[in-house]
Amino acid sequence: MQLTRFSDLALRAMMLLASAGPDRRVTTGSIAVHVNASEHHVAKAVTRLVGLQCVRAVRGRSGGLFLTEHGRSMRVGTLIRQLENDREVVDCIGDRPCPLIAACRLRRALDDAKEAFYSELDRHTIDDLATSPLLQLTITSPK
Repeated sequence: MQLTRFSDLALRAMMLLASAGPDRRVTTGSIAVHVNASEHHVAKAVTRLVGLQCVRAVRGRSGGLFLTEHGRSMRVGTLIRQLENDREVVDCIGDRPCPLIAACRLRRALDDAKEAFYSELDRHTIDDLATSPLLQLTITSPK
């Protein structure tokens, strides 16, 4: 299963926020630089994370983005389900329905594989991903 770029950016943003710690000011611009993406795309992902109550955004001169406790302890599979809207791996109905749909076993096999994918990711929290001893992320705040 391949994640959308949107979900990829959201996960990376949360990992950066988790590694920065609770008191460090992080901006959308600094995340964009670290994940090699446009600030616009990162801002869209962060807006969704704020809506999911994973990230808190504080406006103003001393503002920034902060990972909430809910975001820190969130299961990765749960987050991806919400970001991807738990979409189907294949669209059997779509504009041109598949002629094999009545007797097809592929859709069920793909659904089982998708659930195994999510179940494996549910073994990890965002905090788990960001506290790896091999992960060295440095967030610098703009001056």
